[in-house]
Amino acid sequence: MCDTEKLSLKEVIIVEGKYDKIQLQTVVKSPIITLNGFRVFKDKEAQSLIRNIAKTRGILIMTDVDSAGFVLRNFLNGIADKSQIKHCYIPTVFGKEKRKAEFSKEGKIGVEGIDREKLVNAIKSSGATINGDTKNVIEKEITKLDFYDLGLCGKDDSSHLRKALLTHLGLPTYMSTNAMISAMNCLYTYDEFNILLNKFFNNTEVQNES
Repeated sequence: MCDTEKLSLKEVIIVEGKYDKIQLQTVVKSPIITLNGFRVFKDKEAQSLIRNIAKTRGILIMTDVDSAGFVLRNFLNGIADKSQIKHCYIPTVFGKEKRKAEFSKEGKIGVEGIDREKLVNAIKSSGATINGDTKNVIEKEITKLDFYDLGLCGKDDSSHLRKALLTHLGLPTYMSTNAMISAMNCLYTYDEFNILLNKFFNNTEVQNES
């Protein structure tokens, strides 16, 4: 696998934290969402988002191989239909991530510290659905500029509009703009998002007129 090649997956990858995501972005060009630790246990809206993503694209769970990682993996395994979930297991490597001053409690390297070749092998062994040609397929993503053009950020009423759209979609209403963009890219293609927005705005206009 050359440095310029990245895997394009049907499934959305779920990892524990932002450094895991940064490392995975060197390997895949598919959406990646982070759990930010154990907060997901009590966050019903985040759980609902994960269920929606699982129904739409399927999810690939990729946590660390320590005890905390397996607790998170087992929890996620119970909040969505198992037919919509795939598991990716990284190899057990003892050591320390470069950014950390000390070894972890169990002395095992997490997703962020696994090299690209091992990550690719782990993903390929997981049964994840790999799309087409990994070299040349460029999927158009929803960007912050799209949000600005649609009035979803950068305008006086953008916050209200985002909340209304999230409520309409049954998604967590507290999402930041960047988190919402990430969720939209997980759930919809660029064209699907634009069709959805047209329906939403048309419905909003009808309600305002009545």
